[in-house]
Amino acid sequence: MPNASSAEPNVRWLSACYFFFFSILGLMVPYLGVFFDNRGFNAQEIGFLMAILMGTRIIAPNVWAMVADRTGMRSELVKFGSAAAAITYVSFFFDGSLTYLAISLMVYTFFWNAILAQLEVITLESLGDESHRYGAIRSWGSVGYICLVIIAGFCISEFGAEIVPSIGMVLFIGMFLCALALPNNRASLADVGSRPPLTLSPSIIWFLISAILLQMSVGPFYGFFVLYLKQAGYTEGIAGLFVAFGVVVEILMFMLAPRLLGRFGVKLLLIVSMGFTVVRWILLAYGVDNILLLSISQALHAFTFGLTHAASIQFIHRNFDIAHRSKGQALYASLSFGLGGAIGIWVSGMIWGDGSGASQTWLFASFCAVLALLATLAIREPKPYLKVKS
Repeated sequence: MPNASSAEPNVRWLSACYFFFFSILGLMVPYLGVFFDNRGFNAQEIGFLMAILMGTRIIAPNVWAMVADRTGMRSELVKFGSAAAAITYVSFFFDGSLTYLAISLMVYTFFWNAILAQLEVITLESLGDESHRYGAIRSWGSVGYICLVIIAGFCISEFGAEIVPSIGMVLFIGMFLCALALPNNRASLADVGSRPPLTLSPSIIWFLISAILLQMSVGPFYGFFVLYLKQAGYTEGIAGLFVAFGVVVEILMFMLAPRLLGRFGVKLLLIVSMGFTVVRWILLAYGVDNILLLSISQALHAFTFGLTHAASIQFIHRNFDIAHRSKGQALYASLSFGLGGAIGIWVSGMIWGDGSGASQTWLFASFCAVLALLATLAIREPKPYLKVKS
């Protein structure tokens, strides 16, 4: 178990890394679609490009996880990945064809998407028995997301969508500088022993299927939410405020999650979260013109992401031993946010068309959330997932 006092500097820099990692996400998820639209790409092309953003999560985390679990060099990989992402992101400044931008996205997101799984493992191993503090550390990522959603929204309204690459470069450099401060403490491979083979129980398989389906349902939000609000008459700045509101309630949920998980367990909370997600997308399909219904829909982001993610991280950490923790986090990230998110965005672009299929896109999302809920029902929860301090 890590010494609490020696772990504190590490925790502070991890919080900063989360801040910048999700700040980048807060720029890309809501506004890359606007940026590509400004470049003249249609909905199908935007869906394809946004799917690449999610698709590199399928391969990158798993490649890096194999290296991390074999060498214990997790913080070193975070440093290398953040540096490589910042350098290759320079390619995004140049105007180019669909093919050029697709290649640019593939390269720099390959390095960027590999970072998060290692951050999750480093954080939980740094905390040791104090894993209940994960939500407080991870919430700094949500703060970064909020800041960039609001700042970038108003910057785009003021200066136009071409400001996106410049903002992104500042964030990538910030991520790299914070990663440099992480200590090069390799995970102890002596604890791994003879490295038992990685096995996936039926509950883990059903959990991963559920995670894929849930992120398929979130795909339209990743790729088209801001465009959807623009189509309904809202500005980028106002759209950014709605996105930020969703992240505010997400932070509040991260604060509540330890007690909720300790009292109710992962399975029940995942079921409740996915049920609220179904409601969320239906509200968005039919209530976009009603500010109250739109606000309720965004408030449910506390369940769609906040509670779901907190529960999922604990599930993975408890169900994979130390020899395979990076692989477990990578599987979760690559299959859910990667495969699920990419499929969801790609299908959404097909349904969206010229914009006339916008409402149907959210009905597709709600259908995927229903399927995710059904898959969650098959998960067995044999033990408590979190010890809550009184």
